[in-house]
Amino acid sequence: MGKLRVAGLGLAVAAVAATATLFALDAADRAFPPPLPEAATVSAEVLDTDGQLLRAFATKDGLWRLKTTAADVDPQLVKMLVAYEDRRFYEHSGIDLMAFGRAGWQLLTNGRIVSGGSTLSMQVARLIEPRRERSLTAKLIQIARALQIERRLEKSEILDLYLTRAPYGGNLEGVRAASLAYFGKEPKRLSTAEAALLVALPQLPERRRPDRYRENAEAARKRVLQRMNTAGVLEPGEIARAEVAPLPEKRLQLPALAAHLAEAARRKAPTETTYRTTLRRDVQERLEAVARTTSQRLDPKVSLAMLMADAETGEIVAEIGAADYFDASRSGWIDMTRVSRSPGSTLKPFIYGLAFEEGLVAQETIVEDRPADFFGYRPKNFDMSYQGDVSIRQALQLSLNVPAVRLLDALGPSKLMVRLRRAEVRPRLPTAEAPGLAIALGGAGLTLKELVQLYAGLANRQTPVRLGDGINDQPGEIENVAALFEPVAAWNVADILSGVLPPSGSPTIGIAYKTGTSYGYRDAWSVGFDGRYVLGVWIGRPDNAAVPGISGYATAAPLLFEAFSKSGLSGTPLPSAPRGANRIAQSELPISQRRFSLDPSGLLSASTREKPPQIVYPPEGAQIELGIGPDGAPLPLALKLQSGRAPFRWLANGKPLSEPTRRRTTEWRPEGVGYSTLTVIDAAGRAATVGFFVRS
Repeated sequence: MGKLRVAGLGLAVAAVAATATLFALDAADRAFPPPLPEAATVSAEVLDTDGQLLRAFATKDGLWRLKTTAADVDPQLVKMLVAYEDRRFYEHSGIDLMAFGRAGWQLLTNGRIVSGGSTLSMQVARLIEPRRERSLTAKLIQIARALQIERRLEKSEILDLYLTRAPYGGNLEGVRAASLAYFGKEPKRLSTAEAALLVALPQLPERRRPDRYRENAEAARKRVLQRMNTAGVLEPGEIARAEVAPLPEKRLQLPALAAHLAEAARRKAPTETTYRTTLRRDVQERLEAVARTTSQRLDPKVSLAMLMADAETGEIVAEIGAADYFDASRSGWIDMTRVSRSPGSTLKPFIYGLAFEEGLVAQETIVEDRPADFFGYRPKNFDMSYQGDVSIRQALQLSLNVPAVRLLDALGPSKLMVRLRRAEVRPRLPTAEAPGLAIALGGAGLTLKELVQLYAGLANRQTPVRLGDGINDQPGEIENVAALFEPVAAWNVADILSGVLPPSGSPTIGIAYKTGTSYGYRDAWSVGFDGRYVLGVWIGRPDNAAVPGISGYATAAPLLFEAFSKSGLSGTPLPSAPRGANRIAQSELPISQRRFSLDPSGLLSASTREKPPQIVYPPEGAQIELGIGPDGAPLPLALKLQSGRAPFRWLANGKPLSEPTRRRTTEWRPEGVGYSTLTVIDAAGRAATVGFFVRS
């Protein structure tokens, strides 16, 4: 009995001691927890609508550390990693005693370290709490941390931490960052050679960088592959092919798309680590490539911006705020999609849309393009010439200024402003100024995003949509608001704009588009749409300085067509004509729509009091001496006229000069000296004649 009592007492003491030890360990564990919250610090990521990476931001300590899980990487990499680093990973509780024993025996028998005994859990402990010294104390702390980590996390979470924090040289951490930097792709699908390299690099990340130490990297990859052969993970033939696969020669830049949108997302929510956008990465990449190519042909101080949106949903699918975000000469940091500028002639289609809706005009209604005075406001055309009588279709396609102002004068500028507000667009006017006729030619401020919003109302004539900001402000239908125009009016505008010829050399892609040039050659615009998508383009200087020679048609429209065709989204045909929409010949129109004009009281009238043509140069009875050109031949004589109705036919000494023209200026080269007569006949059959002398 005595012996049993002693044994029982001993067991009781041992139990008490064990319990005390466990309590002590638990107390220590609670008092000194592993720094797991800090381990969760990762780079912020901006993602496209499908979750693809657009841009990453380095952590505060300058590291590229992208959150990575086993689901984000090729399954073969995970299999190779466990086989190479910790083949009993799923069996132990943080420490692999067999691996420690093997490592110790190899150290005793070989006099050097042949293999390590660290588990993946211990490596994670070292990664989240790095220590410079390599001592027994540091190793014991690492073991203790591994045990703590195993108590707190599942095996899958420990593996994810390693995949996120493993070092890959320089400021790269984690498998995703390394795969993007060395292979230019996400690690979801890796070749055997790529997976082996990513397994090998973390042991000596600086000395094995393939862009600096190719031989070391190749040897390390080969060791991993040979271990896979021993472990039976890979077939010999696959290993042989992987051993001779080329290594990456340089480190690539991580994705840096949509710079302005990404920065805006960070400003909105600085503490977030994931930002989802409505952008589409493939479209964004293509448009940024087009922007880079185009910017090389522009003046170093000239920038550009593009914005593409889905007219059905209102989602922004691509956005470029500048030619180059990092180009200081172009003030690349300014997002020019959100800066208010003069839109030039890009608002004209909305004036015509209102006129169609009001029944004032049809496509073949005749309107005058002649000098006009609207209570002191005297608009002039871009080329400083006038076309005379033109159809509404021609007036919009040629972007003539006077006809647009005539229509706006009849409609009222305030009515246009109210209609634009229906699309939630509010043009900015000079302080304390009421809407005026100058709005027709760009006398109000709009952003590129607002222009695209307006043109989405032409592309989608059924449901008015609001463009989101691409980040948090969600797009969608504008509730309790009618469409921008009635379907027939919207179709008329789109039908006319679809007939505008593309710039020379541009592809024919079936879009309707409009261009604009602001006063003083400060902004060149072009906005186009097909049956689904709208793309807006702006070119100019961010400091609002003039850029001599730029224009919407010659400068911005070629970029519009190139970007639209390369976006991968062109091809949706424009909607068919709605019920009641058709083109009617001018002769078949109602009397009230055959000609648009105003009577002296300011009311619309079907009649007009136009004047017959008058030749203003050369004047009657003039004696003209022709100059001599560089080739020794006499220079041509400039002919000018005013009034009359285009087109005009010129006759010199009774012989037609050329085909009828709508221009009021032309040239004629006299056959010799002496008396000559010139006659011009307008579309109404009225004529004017002058006689003059040509001297040598």
